[in-house]
Amino acid sequence: MTVESQPSADEQNEWLARARLGDTRAFERIYREHSGKVYGLCLRLTRDPATAEDCTQETFISAWRNLPGFEGRSALGTWLHRIAVNAALARSRKGSLEIVPQPAGEDEDTPYEGQAADETPPMDLEAAVGSLPEGARHVLVLYGIYGYTHEEAAGMLGIAVGTCKAQLHRARRLLRERLDA
Repeated sequence: MTVESQPSADEQNEWLARARLGDTRAFERIYREHSGKVYGLCLRLTRDPATAEDCTQETFISAWRNLPGFEGRSALGTWLHRIAVNAALARSRKGSLEIVPQPAGEDEDTPYEGQAADETPPMDLEAAVGSLPEGARHVLVLYGIYGYTHEEAAGMLGIAVGTCKAQLHRARRLLRERLDA
């Protein structure tokens, strides 16, 4: 059994240079390397697997079209994340972002281990993040989960840095309330 290693920076730069010249196989390598992370970001922003898939596809179509203009001032992954955030926000603005409720579990009435029958089950962290208002959720995902600075997250979202900080504070407060309930 072989473990696939992460490509080196030189390999990624080679793929990028070849893709910029129109090499679709090199772009496919970039896609394979980054699509999982882009999809994860889109899923956290949209909370819907089908919409996240669409946003991921839109991200890579846009990246392919705009690759000649990519100047390399940021990492390729950061650039792709910026495109993904824009794709998710564009869907949200159009009103085409439809949140599909998760199907109810078959064992919904069965108490968790160590839980009395009349207690409410604890809220899972992913569900708590998903239940946040859109602005707070977006900031929490970009700043708290993906590690962008307030300046970077604010730039991606098109908001002021102060608004970004306020939304993060709001997200943390709401998460505490939801998880303590």
